[in-house]
Amino acid sequence: MPRTLSSTVLLVLLVLLSCTSFALAQQGPKDLTELLESNENLTEFTTLLTAYGDIYANLSFQSEVTILVPDNDAFNKIPYSSLGPAFEANQSQIVRSVLQYHILPGLHPSESYNGTFAFDRTWLQNTSYTNVTGGQMVGGVQQAGPVNVFTSGMGTRSTLITPNLRFTGGIVHVIDNFLIPPRTFTQTVPQFNLTAAGGAVENASLADYVNTHKDLTIFVPQNTAFQALGETLESMPSSQLQRILDYHIVNSSTVGYSTNLLNGTVLRTRAGQNLSITFASNSLFVNQARVLQQDLLLSNGVMHVIDNFLDPDAPSVTANPEIPTGPPLLQGTSLSENVVPFTSYLPTSVTSFDTASASATGTFAASDIGKGTSAFGSAVASASASSTRTSGEKKSAAERVELPRSDWTMMGGFLGAFCWVLGAL
Repeated sequence: MPRTLSSTVLLVLLVLLSCTSFALAQQGPKDLTELLESNENLTEFTTLLTAYGDIYANLSFQSEVTILVPDNDAFNKIPYSSLGPAFEANQSQIVRSVLQYHILPGLHPSESYNGTFAFDRTWLQNTSYTNVTGGQMVGGVQQAGPVNVFTSGMGTRSTLITPNLRFTGGIVHVIDNFLIPPRTFTQTVPQFNLTAAGGAVENASLADYVNTHKDLTIFVPQNTAFQALGETLESMPSSQLQRILDYHIVNSSTVGYSTNLLNGTVLRTRAGQNLSITFASNSLFVNQARVLQQDLLLSNGVMHVIDNFLDPDAPSVTANPEIPTGPPLLQGTSLSENVVPFTSYLPTSVTSFDTASASATGTFAASDIGKGTSAFGSAVASASASSTRTSGEKKSAAERVELPRSDWTMMGGFLGAFCWVLGAL
């Protein structure tokens, strides 16, 4: 075979091989950057994520991760949520924690959720914002429709609107609201009209414990339970009140999310006595008390709202599912005009994220919302200026996220166009 002909055949074979590789590549999942940039309703999140280059770079190296991505409309809701002040004040460490809370290790496709709540760990492990072993949790459940809903701090609900967008490192789910990292017990109880419990832990010198101790499960009597015993509770010594409240606190290495509260479960309380879990007539009970609201996430665990007090002197009393609300075990009298007790002890509620110091880099302000890819112009410029290197210095992983096109990338583009032409002929 003449040399010219063999060279031609070799060139044709190389082109065909390139075309095949190009076609296969086109059929495969996109990388994260390509996926985000190909969705017009994710431009705000794309800009936010790229402003935090270390998180962005880390995601680029993942093989199995699930990202819950708020759409552009979700950003417009930030000023009206507890995240508003932190975003407005450019508190970058708080925003970083919010981003981490939207990233779940492992693959969690929409079909993996059902009618029973699942609680999945997130990348949020910074102890300034969470004290749950292994990382803060987010709840997920499939409701009628079917509609998938994710629950987070302050009872926030985020609905899944576009599921299972695949990329090379995992899955993106598009949601309609930001997840809110859970807050402390004291910050959370006013949101659910549990002000008496919030004031009672202050009065009993338990506030620091319930707000900071790791992996707590707290059963919180509703305000009406406190009202029924208001005068008795307020007049008893704080040590006696603490003993009663201790019987409502479980300090275990396993947080008592509802998925862990199976029928017959026995829990050891801070008071040193046990609680018994019963599931009957489609309701969950702890001792004799009915659980009215489950799985309200806290920065250091979870709380469940119950209809009555638990009595440390009557630990063997069991549930009666036949009646809506059982009589209180603790005997006492209410305050005049049925006033809710202990509310004067409750500190001014702080439900916004306002404790972290501001930073000049990697920031996002509420005023930036709606500016798309230019929203972080100053932040990115600042970060770039602070990381300017002299010739020959190596770049960090974060700085390598946005790589310029090489000649090989350009050649791949030409080959792709050529292959497209061949396919059209």
